[in-house]
Amino acid sequence: MFDVKEMLATAIERGASDVHINVDMPPIMRINTELIVMELPEISQEMARQMVLDMVGPDKLKVFDEKRDLDFSTMLSDGSRFRVNAHWQKETTAISFRAISNRIPNIDDLHLPPIVKELTDLPRGLILVTGHTGSGKSTSLAAMINVINAKCRKRIITMEDPIEYLLENKSCMIEQREVGADCTTFASGLKHALRQDPDVILVGEMRDLETTSSTITAAETGHLVLSTLHTINASQTVERIIDIYPASQQNQIRAMLSNTLQGVISQTLFKRVDKPGMVPCVEIMLCTSAIRNCIRENRIYEIPNIIETSRRLGMQTMDYSIQQMYLAGFIDRDEAILRSSNPGKMERLLPPKPGQVSSAAMAAATAD
Repeated sequence: MFDVKEMLATAIERGASDVHINVDMPPIMRINTELIVMELPEISQEMARQMVLDMVGPDKLKVFDEKRDLDFSTMLSDGSRFRVNAHWQKETTAISFRAISNRIPNIDDLHLPPIVKELTDLPRGLILVTGHTGSGKSTSLAAMINVINAKCRKRIITMEDPIEYLLENKSCMIEQREVGADCTTFASGLKHALRQDPDVILVGEMRDLETTSSTITAAETGHLVLSTLHTINASQTVERIIDIYPASQQNQIRAMLSNTLQGVISQTLFKRVDKPGMVPCVEIMLCTSAIRNCIRENRIYEIPNIIETSRRLGMQTMDYSIQQMYLAGFIDRDEAILRSSNPGKMERLLPPKPGQVSSAAMAAATAD
């Protein structure tokens, strides 16, 4: 009989970040961005369905059959934890596992800009960590909460779907609420959290109008609120929030957002070349008076230029971060160029590797 716990234990041992189950295929794991087929038998529909049943029980299996998607977490005997999404595809059961580290990383080990740590000193306002799925948003947020937990006596309430990192009380008192188990929705949990005397609130994701509105209201009422969005940069983040609202409310939300937003940390992960693992490249936007005016007056297109010219304040563009990570020896030159917003400019900025000729120089030599 197929043992899902043994499969996950093998993935952890190999350093996988994800494991994917599709019917009529062996399990596939992702290690440092690469998909690798596991040396296991092909999964049948019966096997995949039994995996879900073993992890969630018959009651939640009925919910899965009804809604066709189910988010939950599971844990191995050694304490290793996974965020899990069970779903349907081509009328068969599919499962995606995301490994969650047992240890909350020290923020200094994540190679984030120093300003990220400084943002945890803010008494109130909204801080957003954004990026595509798998960009390390949850890890960065957990590390930021850990900084607050180590140095402040505050009450922290989190709303997560599902709970990822298990936070221990240090200097702070922490409550972690799981959507679906401890509260019905993010918005409902937020509404009641405001009556529970929080200093800091973490919202796993601003995924709809109700949650977004409740999150901004919480920040407006004097709390420090941290959350995430699936956006790739600060400008897109601001536009996404405003576009969630009906047109008749957008001027009002621009004013509210310009007052409450404190910063946007947009990140993406690169494969390291100095050792196994990943490292984030990060865009930082801080809400200075110039940025607040851009948001309030709907001049979002000016934000990238303000970020680029405000490095002394702690802001930085994604391309600047990519350049610094390459110069520090963390990432590959070709990948740095490919994933920049202006590959031609990035190629001119980055010195070639020893013994390597840049493509621009090669083109010039060919022309001669």
